[in-house]
Amino acid sequence: QVQLVESGGGLVQPGDSLRLSCVASGFTLTYFAIAWFRQVPVKELEGVSFISSVGGRTAYGDSMKGHFTISRDNAKNTVYLKMNNLKPEDAAIYYCARRIGHTGSWYSELEYDVWGQGTQVTVSS
Repeated sequence: QVQLVESGGGLVQPGDSLRLSCVASGFTLTYFAIAWFRQVPVKELEGVSFISSVGGRTAYGDSMKGHFTISRDNAKNTVYLKMNNLKPEDAAIYYCARRIGHTGSWYSELEYDVWGQGTQVTVSS
């Protein structure tokens, strides 16, 4: 079964860090670019970060630059999102997704065909 499973979310205080993991199964992660998205109620899905299949290219949403870092370990079939200096506005459900499209923007959800179930990040003092 082709699937992505996120983990690592939780409740943290402003300024704390978290590392999210996205583990792939049922397919070879090496061949696919992966992105992280996030969503809060009543807001649209927001592109957080993207990493190419071999990790040579990364991209970030404007508000994530400088305090989020995406990486991958293809041998472990895992993509990571390290989030530093978390702010209350970073609270959301975070999803990872497998990209199959090649013509649109990395932050367009239409480019992705397999999504994880999400992991909740709460930032509160």
